Parts: sequence; structure tokens; C-alpha cells
Amino acid sequence: MAQADAPPALNRSALSGARFLVSKRIEELDEEASATESHLARTQGAHEELRARLEALEARWHGVLRELPHVDLNQVDATFRALAGVRSDFAAAQERINDLGGRLNSLRVELEVLRSVHRSLDDVMAATASAMEGTTKLRSASRQVFQIIEEERMRIARDMHDGPAQSMANLVLQAEILERLIARDPSLVAKELEDFKDGVRRVLDDTRRLIFDLRPMTLDDLGLVPTLRKFVKEFSDRSGVQVQLRVVGEETRLPGSLEPTLFRIIQEALNNARKHARATSVEVAIHFQPHSVSAVVRDDGVGMDVAATEARLDGTRNLGLISMRERADLEKGRLDVRSQPGHGTEIRATFEF
Repeated sequence: MAQADAPPALNRSALSGARFLVSKRIEELDEEASATESHLARTQGAHEELRARLEALEARWHGVLRELPHVDLNQVDATFRALAGVRSDFAAAQERINDLGGRLNSLRVELEVLRSVHRSLDDVMAATASAMEGTTKLRSASRQVFQIIEEERMRIARDMHDGPAQSMANLVLQAEILERLIARDPSLVAKELEDFKDGVRRVLDDTRRLIFDLRPMTLDDLGLVPTLRKFVKEFSDRSGVQVQLRVVGEETRLPGSLEPTLFRIIQEALNNARKHARATSVEVAIHFQPHSVSAVVRDDGVGMDVAATEARLDGTRNLGLISMRERADLEKGRLDVRSQPGHGTEIRATFEF
């Protein structure tokens, strides 16, 4: 009877997986919030510049109206076009400020919720006195994790709406302007058409970047190395950090989920090198062996005291090392971190199969 009433054993593997998901999402949100804050500051600066231009053009337009009908029609048309363009840009900037402010508030609320979940998971893992209480907390944490996954799907939908979908709506508007210009002044069509093509390219780039962030299609189709070649090139172009990719041994496809695991560990290591180590160059080496594979990421950044850094990981917002270790643990691999202050950092992930 006592055996039947005993509470179920605490599944630490499930806890670790849930904690990893929450940790990773917190770091992603921190990065997105920081980028959103920067974007908002730039947009507010541009908005103020547009306000000054708008005031000057409105004064100029009123002056033109007072001089009618003695003003050259070309001057009237040019002033009107300039005023209309700045008014449109000013309204668009205001809309972007509203959108970015709302998004930033949503991010901060979500971060607070996730940090609360993270603390709850830590409490559950530390609790040993009452298995039943731990199980109850685990179930509550699991429900929150599923909610996080659903919110992630909503974030993706928002990114699609605010990014490519909004850009395509702007392209439709540009197409209507082109239709009018063809009938009114064909000489202006060439310039507007060039802007239209640039807009199409930007939409395409944004869509491809969003797809790649979600799940690189080349990872399934071509494998780890081709995906890394594409990623390190784009990473270098965006960040200014010089990244060299080196492949040792016979390149081969890896079993199970090793390829996405290695890719995410390398991606995280490069992000850490850029954000925290302030590196200017990074070397990524993939070593293929008959029954194992390893990835080494070396940077020339500021370095760190590994023991001290890992001792305070749970109390900081830098969850990159945690996510890399937990990814490696889930695939029964090993992650080694070597670093000294002022001497860069080396991260080595090794998996056997």
C-alpha cells in the first residue's frame, strides 16, 4: 500500500530540457530587446529630423501658395512633391515608433514571465524534501513551457507580419505610384522602378533571413558544412567579425540530430564571441572521424576566467554557455571551454556515434 501511494520520481532530464528551452528563449529575447531599443532610438532621431524638414517645407509651401499665380508651375509641383514625400515619411516614422514601443513593452513583459519560470525551474531542481511538491511544480513549469512554445509561434507570426508582409504592402503602394507616373511623367519611372526593385530585394532578403533563423533548409538538404559556410559568410558580413571555417577529415553527413545540435552550438559560440568577447576574428574547425565529430571555435577576444564565469552563470543574463552545455548534454556529448583573461576563448564540442 505504501508503494502505491508513493509519489512519482522526479524526472530531472525533463526538467533540464525545460530549463534549457527557457534559458535559450530568455537570451533570444534579451538580444531582440536590445536590438529593438537601438532601432527605436534611431527611428526617434530620424523622426525629429523629419519633423524639422516638414516644418520648413510647410512654411515654404505656404509661401508658394501666397505667390500664386505668379509662381512657376514646376516650382509648385516640386514643392508639393517634396512636402508630400516628407509628410509620408514622417507618418511612417511615427507608426514605426509606435510599433517598436509596443514591441519593446511586450518583450519586457515576456522576459519577466520567463525569468520567473526560470527561477521556478531552478527551485524545482533544488527541491529534495518533498517529491510530491516537486512533481506539482514540474507540471506547472511544463505548462508554462508549452505556453512559451505557443508564444514563440506568435512571435514568428508577428515577425512575418511586421517584416515581409508589411514590406510587400509597401511594394503594392509603390506599384500604384508607378502606374500613375507612367501616365503623367514617364521620365520619372526609371528612378521609381529602381527603388521598387530595391524594395523587392529587401523583402526577399528579410524572408530568407527569417527562414534561415527558424531552421536552415540547407541543414536538411546539404548538411552541416555547407550550412556553416553560408552562415559564417553572412555572420561576417553583418558583424564585421572575420570568421574562417576549416574542415578536417572526410566530410560526411551526421546521424540523428547531431547536425542541428552542432550548428546551434557553433552559432551560439559565434554570437558570444561578438557580443561578450568583442572578438575581431574567429576560427571554426570541424573535425570528422569515423565514429566521432568535434567542433572547435577559437576567438581573439577579451577572454574570461572560466571557473568564475560558470560559477555565477545562474545569476547572470548571459545564458550562452548554459545553452551550449545543455545542447551537448542532450546528445550525450562533451563541451570544454578554455579561456584566460586577455587571451581569447576556445570552445570544443565533441560527439561520438
